[in-house]
Amino acid sequence: MKSFETRISIADSPVRATRRAAARRLRLVVLVGLFGLALCACSSRQSRDGEVWALVNGKPVFRADVERQFRRQTAGLPAPLSDVEAISQRLRLLGELIQQEILLQKAAQRGVLASDAEVEAALRELHASYTAPEFQRQLEMQGLTLSELREEFRRELSIRNLLEKELAAHIEVTTEEVAAYFDSHRDQFRHPETLYHVAHILVTPRADSQVRNLQSSDAAGENQARQKIEQIFKRLRAGEEFAELARNFSEDPGTALGGGDLGFFPESALEQSDPALRTVVKQLEVGGVSAVVRSRDGYQVVKLLDRQPAGQRDLSEPEVERSIREHLRKQKQSLLEAAYIEAVRNQARVVNHLARQILESGRALP
Repeated sequence: MKSFETRISIADSPVRATRRAAARRLRLVVLVGLFGLALCACSSRQSRDGEVWALVNGKPVFRADVERQFRRQTAGLPAPLSDVEAISQRLRLLGELIQQEILLQKAAQRGVLASDAEVEAALRELHASYTAPEFQRQLEMQGLTLSELREEFRRELSIRNLLEKELAAHIEVTTEEVAAYFDSHRDQFRHPETLYHVAHILVTPRADSQVRNLQSSDAAGENQARQKIEQIFKRLRAGEEFAELARNFSEDPGTALGGGDLGFFPESALEQSDPALRTVVKQLEVGGVSAVVRSRDGYQVVKLLDRQPAGQRDLSEPEVERSIREHLRKQKQSLLEAAYIEAVRNQARVVNHLARQILESGRALP
C-alpha cells in the first residue's frame, strides 16, 4: 500500500435517487413490432419555442429537452437503438423531466430555489475535479454548454433544497429503534483488528497535472512544497478547519475534494505504510492533528478522525450510536422522499402528449 489506502464512499444525492425511482416507475414495456412510427410523425402541440411533448400545470416540456438528454445517454452505445427502444427511452426521459418540473415548481412555491451563489459554488467544485482542457472536453462529450450545465445544477440544487426543507423536520429516529438495529446487526460492529480513520493534507515537491483542489494549488520544487505545508500548518494551528484546507490545498488528487478523508483501514494496512506516518498515526489521539511529516510521498499533515479497537463494539460508544442513527435516518429520508414525490405528482396537472401519441399509434396498427 502506498502511503494510505484511499477508500472513499460517496452516497447518492436525493436528486439522483429520485431520478432512478422515477425511471423505474415510468419504464414502459413496449411490445416489439407494435410501432413502425418515426418520431417526426408525432403530432405534438407546437409553440414558438418548439414542439411541446408535455404540460406540467400548464408549463411546457419541450421535445428538444428530451432529445438533448437522449443524445447524451445514447452517444456511447455500441449499436443504435431500434425504433421501439428509442421511443421507449424518450418516453422514460420525458417522465423524468416531468417529475423534475413538478418538483421545481414546488420549490418555487416554497421559496427554496437555488441561489446564484449555491450554483456557482457547486460549479467551482466540479471544475476543480478537472484541468481547464479536461473540463471543456467533458462538456463537449456530454453535449453541454456551460450555461446548460449551470441550469442543471440549479435544478438539482433546488430540488435538494425542497426535499430537505419539506422533510427534515419530520424525520425522527428513536432510542428504541437504534437499540433494535444494534441487537439485530451486532456482527457489523465486531472488528478482528483495530481500525483507523485518517485524513491528510499532502504537498508534493513536484508539479503534477493531476492535482485536484479548489484553488488549483500545486507546489513545484522542494522549497515551495515546504513553504506551502508550513503555511497550511500555521492555519491549522490558528483554528481553520482541516477538511476545508484539504479541499483548497491538498495535492492528493484522490482525496483533496473529500476533505483529505482516507477512510477506515485496518492496523495490518497501517503496518505496511510509510514508517513516519505509521508512527504519527499510532501516537495521535482521536481528533488530533500531527506536525508536518516528511514521507516518501511528500510533506503531510495527518488527522486521526477515529480509532475503533478490535473486538465487539458496544452501543454505549458514541460513534456506534451515531452511525446507526444516521443509517436509520437515511432510510426514513428515502421513504419520505418517495412518498412526497408521489404526493406532489398526484397534485400536479400533467398532460403527456408523447404518451398519448404512442397509445394512439398502437391502437391504429392492425
